[in-house]
Amino acid sequence: MPDAADWGDAGADTLSHVIAAEKPNLPNLQRLGLGNIQQIPFLLPSNKPEGSYGKAAIFSNGKDTTTGHWEMAGLITKQPFPTYPNGFPDRILKPFEKAIGRTVLGNKTASGTEIIKELGEEHIRTGSPIVYTSADSVVSDCST
Repeated sequence: MPDAADWGDAGADTLSHVIAAEKPNLPNLQRLGLGNIQQIPFLLPSNKPEGSYGKAAIFSNGKDTTTGHWEMAGLITKQPFPTYPNGFPDRILKPFEKAIGRTVLGNKTASGTEIIKELGEEHIRTGSPIVYTSADSVVSDCST
């Protein structure tokens, strides 16, 4: 997308990268027009596509799951949700901890699988939830 660099995703192109790496045989998708959307390595465009094809573009300002789902439902968000690259501030976490009666583990930017590897045993031992963000505005609790 044109704004990929704004979100730290310059060069992201999952479809092209997967096709280049795996070189799958996709005759039906090719026939429908997948290769006509953009230049994709190892996937030639169809001279007479049998389907309608297109490439979606975003209108909202944000890259998180909530923004994406809201946009698919027709709600455009011009102001992005706040992000928390250094973890969630006390004004968010302290009321949460008070409500659940325990402290949280983590509270940092991390991959879901990596944070479980790092803090999973401590979570099991203490019952404290693991809270992390994956560089967007979503709070994730992988303890349930």
